[in-house]
Amino acid sequence: MGKLIIISAPSGTGKSTIISHIINDESLRLAFSVSATTRQPREGEVDGVDYYYMSVEEFERRVQADEFAEYQQVYEGRYYGTLKSEIERIMDQGRNVVLDIDVLGGINVKKIYGDRALALYILPPSIEALRERLVGRGKDSAEEIERRVAKAQFELGYVDAYDTSVVNDDLAVAIEQVRDIVDKFVNQ
Repeated sequence: MGKLIIISAPSGTGKSTIISHIINDESLRLAFSVSATTRQPREGEVDGVDYYYMSVEEFERRVQADEFAEYQQVYEGRYYGTLKSEIERIMDQGRNVVLDIDVLGGINVKKIYGDRALALYILPPSIEALRERLVGRGKDSAEEIERRVAKAQFELGYVDAYDTSVVNDDLAVAIEQVRDIVDKFVNQ
């Protein structure tokens, strides 16, 4: 039976980069869970591979049936979530599930899975460093950057609800720290 690794962080902290470095380490037996969504598939996306695509009605019915470990309505009629059945499917294969989810979703999943889950928070070295990273990416407007920074400040208030945290000040060091924490958890 596998375990669950919840990894959360404010946008621009390097979470996806860190995950991409550890996901293929076979000694960790990691697998991503496929999320569910109500958005339409983009060209080339495959149901059950990229997402589980469903109607708003089906998604809401499954919410009422308590089938989600976590979900979020990002705006009217657009939902994303993690099905409990997807987590269990991967764990039953003896693999460890990696959830790359928002901070509040991570807290909810930890409550459901308790000691079977590790909640790991990736921190920026500072809010100013985070702002500089977001500006440096060149993807967002100044207004969007300030919105992300404000959200990050809110999310940082929940770090104590996580089992452990790693500061991504030096990417190579942060990757190794996360790998070591995950290794200790899945192989204990």
